[in-house]
Amino acid sequence: MLYEDENDFFVGSPRSKFFDIIFNANKNLVEDSLEKHVERHVAMEMILRKFADENDINIEAEISTIRAEKQDEIHHAKMDFFISITGDILTQNE
Repeated sequence: MLYEDENDFFVGSPRSKFFDIIFNANKNLVEDSLEKHVERHVAMEMILRKFADENDINIEAEISTIRAEKQDEIHHAKMDFFISITGDILTQNE
């Protein structure tokens, strides 16, 4: 029978592990990693907004549509994002 051991690193979702790591890892490493990802997000948003303006696209409407139609893909992408940041922090924390 499988059970969850709170001390077992491999138990839990990528999201829960992400929060475990950011609350327990070195604060400076966490801040650096999150800032890097926020800068990347902002840069991508700037590119997207420029493209949307040039092509007369309503970004908020598109986001709402995609969130409604692609819930599974969004969930998997979020888990990949959590794993990526967690990996970045853990490799620097060693």
